[in-house]
Amino acid sequence: MAWERIETVRSVALGIWVEHGGAHDADDRKGLAHLLEHMVFKGTRTRTARRIAVEIEQVGGSLDAYTSHDHTGYVARVPEEHLEIAVDVLADLVFHPALRRDDLRLEREVILEELAGLEDSPDQLVFELHGEQLYGSHPYGRSILGTARTVASIGTEDLERLQASAYVPGNCVIAAAGRLTSERLLEAVDRRVPKAGEPARRDLPPLGPGSAGFRLVERPGGRQSHVVVGALAVPHSSPLRYAVILVEAALGGGMSSRLFQHIREDLGLAYSVYSYHAFYRAAGHVGAYLGTRPETAERAREALISELRAVAEEGLTSEEVEQMKRQLKGQLLVGLESTVSRMQRLAGLSLYREPYITLDELADRIDGITPEQIAEAAAFFHPDRLSVLELRPA
Repeated sequence: MAWERIETVRSVALGIWVEHGGAHDADDRKGLAHLLEHMVFKGTRTRTARRIAVEIEQVGGSLDAYTSHDHTGYVARVPEEHLEIAVDVLADLVFHPALRRDDLRLEREVILEELAGLEDSPDQLVFELHGEQLYGSHPYGRSILGTARTVASIGTEDLERLQASAYVPGNCVIAAAGRLTSERLLEAVDRRVPKAGEPARRDLPPLGPGSAGFRLVERPGGRQSHVVVGALAVPHSSPLRYAVILVEAALGGGMSSRLFQHIREDLGLAYSVYSYHAFYRAAGHVGAYLGTRPETAERAREALISELRAVAEEGLTSEEVEQMKRQLKGQLLVGLESTVSRMQRLAGLSLYREPYITLDELADRIDGITPEQIAEAAAFFHPDRLSVLELRPA
């Protein structure tokens, strides 16, 4: 458990993370982790779905959850005097869900609507397709939502088995930040969180080399082509992570970035163009996205890849490096002004088995990024490594 007291706020953000995510689902039960995340909100042994929501919202709080490839998170934010309510509700839905058959029938329909919404959102669907292409058969490449077929095959027995094996204290991380004391938090957790339970861990298969090359996918509807390029990079634990973030931000992390300035401002080929990164426990990747009309897609794609090649082969200028270091440190300070961000940071350190470092130490790591690390990070963006996917209207 990790916590941080913030004197200048009057609220508390609290979360419970289960170290089981979409990548741990069996092939014939893809979407199980995500469906369980939905199902715990349908009620517990002592609370209805409405009561779960009301108990948090009637004190001015909020409740949320998400499923990633590596873990599933449940988060509440409440005024500081209602910390015990947040602990009680989160612990109840995580450790004591009802998982009723009738609720599953209804929630399965909600997931199918979520899948349909994804199909109707090409700017999101293109990332799902690209993940499959980049990672191949590895679980990191498949959709966390699953498919209509696998979701339809999931029964209450599957949910109960997963909850019993993964949703146990030995497989959970608890983090909190805000106006709290350690004594009060520990007392609330000790009273409401079970003491026993070791997880049945499921290891992920080894990662392959990744896939490079171009793929065109056509589908009816829409007015734009959506292009995603990306390559495998480093996992969350890699010391090179900070250099990768710096290079990625210089490429497409804002309005002053290379991609935005060249492709949007100079060439007018896209309204939306940006770069991105993702770090998982066993892998990671970097990439870039743009949306453009089909008739300009080839030119835009070539301009995008040209910018990536230039960074991979020539690196960043010393002026860019210094600017990006200042930018990243500034974004760090701004981003960690909220209790939720502080809580998420604490949880991430625990989930990825990293030692706690202060914000000053983190800033020092950014300042300490070397030219050699930048060159190594920039090489991930070389066109020879890139998996390129264009989703075009048929």
